[in-house]
Amino acid sequence: MIDDRYHYELLLNSLKTALILVNDEFEVSFANEAALNLLETGLNQISERPLSDFLVDDSVNQQQIIKALENQDDYRETDVVMCFRDGRCTTVDINANIITVNGHIMALLEINPIDKQRKISQESQQYAQQVAARELVRGLAHEVKNPLGGIRGAAQLLEKKLSGADDREFTQMIIDQADRLSNLVDRLLGPNSLPHKRKFNLHQVLDKVQSVIINDLAFSIELHRDYDPSIPELFADPDMLQQAILNITRNASQALQAQDKTKDYRPRITFRTRIERQCVIKGVRHQLSAKISVIDNGPGIPKNLKDTLFYPMVSSKLHGSGLGLSIAQTLIDHHNGKIDVQSFQGFTEFNLYIPIIDKKTSLNQQKDKRI
Repeated sequence: MIDDRYHYELLLNSLKTALILVNDEFEVSFANEAALNLLETGLNQISERPLSDFLVDDSVNQQQIIKALENQDDYRETDVVMCFRDGRCTTVDINANIITVNGHIMALLEINPIDKQRKISQESQQYAQQVAARELVRGLAHEVKNPLGGIRGAAQLLEKKLSGADDREFTQMIIDQADRLSNLVDRLLGPNSLPHKRKFNLHQVLDKVQSVIINDLAFSIELHRDYDPSIPELFADPDMLQQAILNITRNASQALQAQDKTKDYRPRITFRTRIERQCVIKGVRHQLSAKISVIDNGPGIPKNLKDTLFYPMVSSKLHGSGLGLSIAQTLIDHHNGKIDVQSFQGFTEFNLYIPIIDKKTSLNQQKDKRI
């Protein structure tokens, strides 16, 4: 006769779903093998310790789970980016089932990593929404730009008919403001020129970005390089790629500058390159892609901005235009690439994926677009 406890543990450890049992202080009483694999720890190391010891702050909504325990009401949260102390992140769905164990109310957490196919589908949906938002803004920008030219022209004609300097001051004000709005509209419309592609060394572009950032900074930031020398030359537009990476890096440096400083805090940006195999971008699988990561140890992206981060005019900065990331994505779109981001307190990572293709393939793709 198999011992009941051993039998139940054997069943739980055979499940692919991660199961973690926590009390009202978020301390772990039990974790099955799938949970231990997810946390990359052992049962002795995690038992009777708060689950939060293994997770980055705000990675899991601990307060909501404790509230569910108090109300004895199940809780569910989807698309949670669970980040661990060792820097790993994974997207999961969490079910908190309230159960009674030996007279104690506890929460059994079911943690299901989102499979790759679902993640690809979500990326495609988000990309479609971002494109729709950009096209809406571009349409409005076109509608605004046409009458701006008429206003500016009328002000110039009126200025010629005025004799007093005081009166011409007002017409000049109209012209200046019309020019300012016209420049803003041009930025909203974004880059429209086709990329001028050629072969180049990706790491030389990254070094140029770092040189620009160093000269722009009014405070000290550590810049780290983590390059993969095996990455072949890219056939792309180096200027467009440089501008996209520069926009992302400037965002990172501004976030680091705004970060509350402590005595031991050292602002840092890391540039990392890797080869990504079998990468799916907008529903198309690419055998080889270059993965360019810009990583900082700043305050992280506010949760309320994560879903609209690449929309035009969206910014967390007081005087930000909200165009830098939108333009960066447009430039990467010109190369059939994509940008994704992972962020939490103390860590933000932007990943740019550029398919590695030869000149002949690129020319055929451009021909297909013209057709």
